[in-house]
Amino acid sequence: MNKTVHALYIGLFVVITILVTIYLAYTGYAYYNLPLEERFYHPRHDWFKPSGTYGHGLGIVGTFLILFGVCLYIARKRYGFLGRLIRLKYLLEFHIFLCTLGPIMILFHTAFKFGGIVSIAFWSMVAVVASGVIGRFIYVQIPHSIEGRALSLAEVNAMKQDIGEVLREKFGVESAFSMQLAGIANGPAADQVGQLRQALRSHNIPKKDRKPILNLFKQEISLAKKIARLETMQRLFKYWHVAHLPFALIMLVIVVLHVGVTLAFGSKWIF
Repeated sequence: MNKTVHALYIGLFVVITILVTIYLAYTGYAYYNLPLEERFYHPRHDWFKPSGTYGHGLGIVGTFLILFGVCLYIARKRYGFLGRLIRLKYLLEFHIFLCTLGPIMILFHTAFKFGGIVSIAFWSMVAVVASGVIGRFIYVQIPHSIEGRALSLAEVNAMKQDIGEVLREKFGVESAFSMQLAGIANGPAADQVGQLRQALRSHNIPKKDRKPILNLFKQEISLAKKIARLETMQRLFKYWHVAHLPFALIMLVIVVLHVGVTLAFGSKWIF
């Protein structure tokens, strides 16, 4: 999947999430906008209330989306399920999509009425979603293999090239000048590319060679930045699990209790 298709893939998820949210808000706006004590008199109270056909259905579908997204991602990450069909980084995007859309549907399932133990589950869900967004940001800062596996520091360092040797063999650049270029690339971050371009021009490097040499240095500069932030991001990612997993477990336990109590009181949706 190239970058354009990947961007379309993410864009589709965003559009679906926005459209579903707008639809749910528009459909039930007149009901959700009423004070709690007046909702009983709304003509479609039995439809929109959390135990109503519509409200209850949103809760079921939203919970299913979350559980499906979590289970599918864990199965792929830990056990290699569907490993030959889909890369982990793309499945992560799908996991985030389902675990964003699911909570939105559960929010409308509650009819914006929070209380008791359910409120703990709801705010745990909010914490899980919020920490998930932060985790996604941290995740993309860590270099990954083409399959989506996080690379170690040794693996990233192994990707570095001997630029001096490449410049000598492929472009005929003498050692002294290649060292000068490397010094610019390893120097202060301000306008490194501009300084490299100026050095190539002043040294009369053929115009046809300037772009590939610049691209070579851009790759090395980018890789050096990744190496510099790799350890920090990996450490942050470990700390992130400390916040994300407990809230997810709290939410899961309370949802199971909530479903159990609902069934015990005989609420079985449309059946």
